[in-house]
Order: sequence, then structure tokens, then C-alpha cells
Amino acid sequence: MSPQPEPTPAVSLIVVNYNAGGLLADCVSAALASEIAVEIIVSDNGSHDGSLDRLRQASAGDPRLTILENGTNLGFAKANNRALPLTRAERLLFLNPDCLIAPDTLKRLLAFMDGHPEVGMVGCLVLDPDGSEQVACRRSIPDPWIALKRLLRLERWMPSSDGRRLDRRREPLPREPVEVEAISGSFMLVSRRALAEVGPLDEGYFLHCEDLDWFVRFREQGWKIVLVPDVSVIHHKGACSTGQPLAVERHKHRGMERFFRKHQYGRYPRPFSVLVVLGIWLHFGLRAARLGPGRAFSWLGTRFAR
Repeated sequence: MSPQPEPTPAVSLIVVNYNAGGLLADCVSAALASEIAVEIIVSDNGSHDGSLDRLRQASAGDPRLTILENGTNLGFAKANNRALPLTRAERLLFLNPDCLIAPDTLKRLLAFMDGHPEVGMVGCLVLDPDGSEQVACRRSIPDPWIALKRLLRLERWMPSSDGRRLDRRREPLPREPVEVEAISGSFMLVSRRALAEVGPLDEGYFLHCEDLDWFVRFREQGWKIVLVPDVSVIHHKGACSTGQPLAVERHKHRGMERFFRKHQYGRYPRPFSVLVVLGIWLHFGLRAARLGPGRAFSWLGTRFAR
């Protein structure tokens, strides 16, 4: 008799790994313990910290796990997109390797999505290991004014008339699922039908802001993004970004510039938009000066000499 095909999983998880250490195995083990059928594709960006060896040991050849070795650091968006053809489920979870889910996490979120076909993406309450809410859970899409108030710590004293802000942690959690502009990019549960309309992550981003770009595109296509506040996960933030802090800052600010040029540049008078781009790189210079002043300002000079 020919072997029976494996049943289609309820959720396909994509986990992009770059030197996440032991947290990768913990993340995958937690996901494999889900109460619903899952498959996991780990898309590895050339890790050299032994994290894949530890994962293979911990998973013991579990057929629900596929490891895709990219051989080099492709960036977050491209590594996620490379894994997409390997997925089979109608719901896809884009999960950071330093994020730990509970056995009932996916079952509860799928129950919500099944009852709300207009929702294209779902997030949950993402917590630090100490149980405190992370800022990205229920934020607004940043624009120059919101970002400036955040940078100058003026959000509390100069609230927007429409209530839009980047940090809502001082506000009470909603008691029921609520539509939001943006969720945490560490945990994005997506409908395949919505993904087919919106398209994959923009590979023009290497690291940071590709999630914001996606949120804007989902909403432009008419898909709702919803936070389910009574489901939570633990996120050990930044496990893949500790080795090269200057490079991380550079990629983050490149992402900011790309996002602004793509979605907001044309909304403002050109001189103002040019100032915003300059402000992004001035901010990079100030952040990077603490990490390596010579290299940072040398790179800035090259950036604007082009």
C-alpha cells in the first residue's frame, strides 16, 4: 500500500532564524505542542551559533518541521518569502524565533478568524518575559508628527485629536478583539486568501519596517487587522539582533526611509519630505555615535555623497 498523505495542517508557521541560540529550539518545541495540527518551516539565514544543531536535537526528526537553509543572511522579508512555497495551511503564522506560544494560542485565534472572514491578519498581546506589554502590540502607523512626539517624549502632553500614538501601554487593554492599525511583527497570523490579494513581504526591506509596510498594504486592500487581547505570547525581544548593533541600526533606518518614501513622501510638500529623510539619518547618526562614531559617520558621508 502506498503511504497515506499527511493531513493538511490548520496553521503553517514560518520562523526566520539568525543566530537565535537556544530560543529557537524553545520556540519550535512550544509551537509543536499546539493543540491543533501545525507544520513549521524554519528559514535559516546562515546561522553560525549552533542554533540549528540544538533545534535538530530537540525536534528529534519530527516530520512537522522543515528546515530551509538559505546559506547567508537574506534579510527578514526574503527569508519569510522563500518559505512560503513550502506551506500548505490556509492560515500562516509569521513567528519570531524568540517568541513562545502556549498550547492553546493558535486554537483560540483560529476560532476568532473562522468567525470573522473580513479579518486578514490577527495579533495577540505580546509580553516581555516579566509579563509587561510590549509597545508594538497595538500601535498606530507612524508618520513624521507621531514619530517626532515619540522621539521628544511628548505623547502624553500633546495627544493627537484622533488618538493615534505609537505607545498605548498606559491605556487600559481592550476587553474584546479590536481593529488596530498595527500589531507586533513578531507574531502575525495571516489568512492565505488575504495574502494572495496583498502579496508577500516587500523584499526591499532587509530588517525592520517590512511589517509596517505590510500593515498598510493589508488595510489598503480592505482587510482588517485585529488584536485579540485575551491571548498572549512571550517575546524575548531582539535575540537575532544582538551581534551587530550598528548594522541593525543602519537597516532599521534604511527601512524607515523606504517606508516613508513608499507610503508618505508624496503627502507632504517636497521640502518637508526631504527634511524628514534627513531627520531619519540624523537620528541614525546620533544612535550610532554611541556604538562606533567613526564608522557611523563615515557611512553617513558615503550615504549622502551618492
